[in-house]
Amino acid sequence: MYQYIIRRILVFIPMLLALSIIVFGLAKAAPGDPFSGKILDPNVDPIVYEQQRAALGLDKSIPEQYLTWVSSVAKGNFGKSITYNGRSVESLIKERVKNTVYLGLFSLGITLIVAIPIGIYSARHPYSILDYGATTFGFFGLAVPNFFFGLVAIYLLSINLGWFPAQGTVSSNDLSGFAEFKDRIHHMVLPGLTLGLAGTATYMRYMRSEVMDVLGSDYIRTAKAKGMSDRNVLYKHTLRNAMIPIITLMGFEFGALLGGAIITEQVFNFPGLGTLFIGSVVNRDYPVIMAIALLLGVAILVGNLLADIFYSIVDPRIRYD
Repeated sequence: MYQYIIRRILVFIPMLLALSIIVFGLAKAAPGDPFSGKILDPNVDPIVYEQQRAALGLDKSIPEQYLTWVSSVAKGNFGKSITYNGRSVESLIKERVKNTVYLGLFSLGITLIVAIPIGIYSARHPYSILDYGATTFGFFGLAVPNFFFGLVAIYLLSINLGWFPAQGTVSSNDLSGFAEFKDRIHHMVLPGLTLGLAGTATYMRYMRSEVMDVLGSDYIRTAKAKGMSDRNVLYKHTLRNAMIPIITLMGFEFGALLGGAIITEQVFNFPGLGTLFIGSVVNRDYPVIMAIALLLGVAILVGNLLADIFYSIVDPRIRYD
C-alpha cells in the first residue's frame, strides 16, 4: 500500500504540470486583461497603463508568462492579486477556503446521512411507497439546476417562512464559542442543501442499485441459508461490497463539491472560494483564477487517492502491491 501511495504521488507531478498548462491556457484564452472592460480614468496617460501591464509581465509572450508563473508556483508563491490591492493570493485563498471547506463537508454529511439509509431501505423494500418517492426525488435532484433550487429555497424558506438566513456565514462578528458554531450551521443549511441536492440523488440511486445487486448474489443466499440474521447479512456482507462504488463517487465528490460551490456561493452570497473565483474572472485577476483552478484540480487528485486507500479498508481483498 505504501509503495502504491508513493507511486501515485509521483504520478501527480506530470499530471499537475499538464493541469497547470491547461489552467494557464484557458485563463489567457479569455479576451482582454485586467485593464480591459473597466472605466479607466481619461485623465491618466495611457502610457501609465502600459507601464502597469509591463510591471505585471502582461507584455511578455504567453510562454514567457507561463514559465514565470509556474516557476513561482513551484516555489510556493502564487503571486499577488491584481484586483485586491496587491494582496498575496495565498492570503486571499486562506481567508476564503475555510468557509468553502466547511460548506463542502456539511453538504457531504447531509448527502451521506440522507442518501445511504434511504438507498438501503429502497433496495430492501423495492417498489414500496418510499422507494417510489425516493426514485421521484432522485430524478428531481438530477434534473433541477442547483442555482434554481437555491433561488426557490431562498424564496420559500428564507423570505416567506424566515427559517434560515439567505446569505453570509454568521449573523454577527461578536459571536464566539458554541453560539458562533450554531449560527454558522444555521447559515449553511440552505447552501448546504442546495450544493448536496444532486449528490444526494446520485448516491441514493447508486446505493439502491448496488445493494439490490449484492442481495441477489449467491454468497448472500448462502449466508441466509446458514441462519445468519438479516442484520449481520446487511452489515457484514452486503454493505462492504455495495459501498465500493460509493467510495468511488466520494473520491470525485471531494473536488466536485469545491467546484460546485462556485455557483452555490454566488447565489447565497457566501464568502468562500466561489465568490472569490467569480469576482476574479470578471476582473481578469489571473493569479487568483489560476491558483483556485489549480487547487480544485489538486483536490480531485487527492480525492481519488483517498478513494483508492479506502477501497482496501472496506474490502481487504483489494491489494495494490
